[in-house]
Amino acid sequence: MSIELTDSLKNLLQETVLQLKGAARRRFMAQTVLELGYGGQSLAAQELGWNRTTIRKGIKELKSGITCVDNNSAKGRKKAEEHLPNLLEDIKDLVDSQSQTDPTFKSKRLYTRLSAALVRKQLIEKFGYSDEDLPTEETIRVKLNNLGYRLKRVAKVLPQKKSQKPRLSLNN
Repeated sequence: MSIELTDSLKNLLQETVLQLKGAARRRFMAQTVLELGYGGQSLAAQELGWNRTTIRKGIKELKSGITCVDNNSAKGRKKAEEHLPNLLEDIKDLVDSQSQTDPTFKSKRLYTRLSAALVRKQLIEKFGYSDEDLPTEETIRVKLNNLGYRLKRVAKVLPQKKSQKPRLSLNN
């Protein structure tokens, strides 16, 4: 015996699933499918758009009483340094020879004449990186900023002008 899914029941189930996350969502999906009876998984997949793998995982969790821990923090893109472990050192080697400190010594920032595009080009030429392996110019710019380098032309320290003495006007 299976249950007929009306439009209002479908909407209710879909809205409920959207509000739940992780294990609670899987548990709700599994309980719903078990209540639907034989063929409930395929019915839920067809009518509600639920993933059958997620439903099966929820049923296993429900029957065993053990909840699977989602490792969401491990998902996502890894940093460029993890793919290319020598990248930051190579960037430092390139940029250190072309950088200088603030001439007024008001900050500890290092200013460099090299743009991110030029750093990327020199990494390919001098260190043998391939174009596909290296991150984009934007990523290299962010890495330069994180290392403390700023792309800026360094102004030379100019001596202070001597103040002129006030002159007497001729209109006295």
